[in-house]
Amino acid sequence: MDREQLMPALQSKVDELKLLGYEQATIEDVWNCLMMKKWKKNKEEKRLFELVNDVLSLRASDYMAYIVTKEQKHDRWFTEEGFSELEQLF
Repeated sequence: MDREQLMPALQSKVDELKLLGYEQATIEDVWNCLMMKKWKKNKEEKRLFELVNDVLSLRASDYMAYIVTKEQKHDRWFTEEGFSELEQLF
C-alpha cells in the first residue's frame, strides 16, 4: 500500500471527521485505524480505487471505537499520576 497515493483521500477523511466534531483527528490515526480495522486481514493486494473507497467509507463510529481502544491500551491508571486521579474520583 502506498500511503502517498492515498493522501488526498486521507486528508478528506480527516477534514470530514473534524467537521463532525472530532477535532483531534489526524492522518496518522485514520491510517492506523484502517490498518487495524479494514486492512489487517487482507492478504491480497488491493487496487487503488478499493483503498480510496475504504478510506472514504470509514465511519466516524469505527474511527472513534479505534481511538477509544487505543487510549485504553495506553492508559496510565497505574502510574503515580493516574493513581492520584483515581483517588480524587473516589
